[in-house]
Amino acid sequence: MAVSVAQFQSMASLSNDLFYDILGRLDGATLASAACACAAFCSISKEERIWENVCHSLWPSTKREDVRSLISSIGGFRKFYADCFPLIVNKEVPIAHWDSSLQYSEEWAVDDYYGDIDEFESISPSDFVTIIDVRYKDKAVYSKVLWGIPDSGGSNGWFYDCPFRIDLLSYSGRDDDHGNNVTLSVADGLTPITSIEKERKDGKLWRELCDGIQLSCIIVNKEDKQAANFASWSPLGGQRHWPTDSDFLIRFGSILPAKDILPCNVVECTFVMKFRALHVGDGQSNQTTLKLTELSMQLEDMGGAHVNGRNSLLILRKALSCQRSKNYGELLESCQLYSKLQRELREEKMRSESCFERLYILSGIAAFFTFWYCIF
Repeated sequence: MAVSVAQFQSMASLSNDLFYDILGRLDGATLASAACACAAFCSISKEERIWENVCHSLWPSTKREDVRSLISSIGGFRKFYADCFPLIVNKEVPIAHWDSSLQYSEEWAVDDYYGDIDEFESISPSDFVTIIDVRYKDKAVYSKVLWGIPDSGGSNGWFYDCPFRIDLLSYSGRDDDHGNNVTLSVADGLTPITSIEKERKDGKLWRELCDGIQLSCIIVNKEDKQAANFASWSPLGGQRHWPTDSDFLIRFGSILPAKDILPCNVVECTFVMKFRALHVGDGQSNQTTLKLTELSMQLEDMGGAHVNGRNSLLILRKALSCQRSKNYGELLESCQLYSKLQRELREEKMRSESCFERLYILSGIAAFFTFWYCIF
């Protein structure tokens, strides 16, 4: 017991400044755990400045003065971390089904098709801010901030009826980004390869790229003062050597709720990241360079159709209140369940089309023999 008292007295003799310095070096998850250790840690961990440093370390985009002001306006850095570090996990995926009551009809009026028109009119593309950060082996390689939805135009513009897609790489808004020439090289920890042909056989570069690359895409609604990370941090899948031998396509994403918005009740938010091999070693040099050529975001329903801009705004707003989890496995499980439901829906559609084709053929044969019988 004496040892415990001595340890307590020794700890109590330390200054709060030292505690502050120690806690300021921790990541967010460790800091949250340390806050439960004692009253002193709990008090210091509530300091906004500590959480600001945590956010700066995890999301370099938050160092910008305009982004810092935005975060302060929606509740501060501590709330921002709590909202954006966990991943969106949609528990409704296992029970998702195609709601026949929302089937699209050519006879529907605009108000019927889009549901509560008053709710939509309260949403504007300018309400959203998109904060993008790409990391490779825990090193920041690309950051960008988009104010509003690019190319959304006016309320009667094409954006609302066309497929929703945001180019997160080449678009240049009011921010002060300097070019979009994003590359990964041996200096960034990339494993050199001697030829594309060898890479096709062993896939070492592809595996290392998938293991090391991370994507965060935080969407903030300024009016509702809500924020969430729509990307999955780690890749969910991809294709190597597609569409050319030098291209590597990586996919991130999450499953978003669309109940009362679309018949399928859930949609997939997909981020496509594409790298192209620019320089490959010739056996003597170790020059291997990959260039980021595409980074885009889009929403697709269970039938594989792109969601239009109008419905996308409603879905993004709804997703900001969606359940979240720090467990990547839960997100992966929801994505796998969504893919399974997609396959089942596709197979059911193929079976229906096959039955219809058989019925059509049999009807044609019956009509032919009936016609032949009437003539003769």
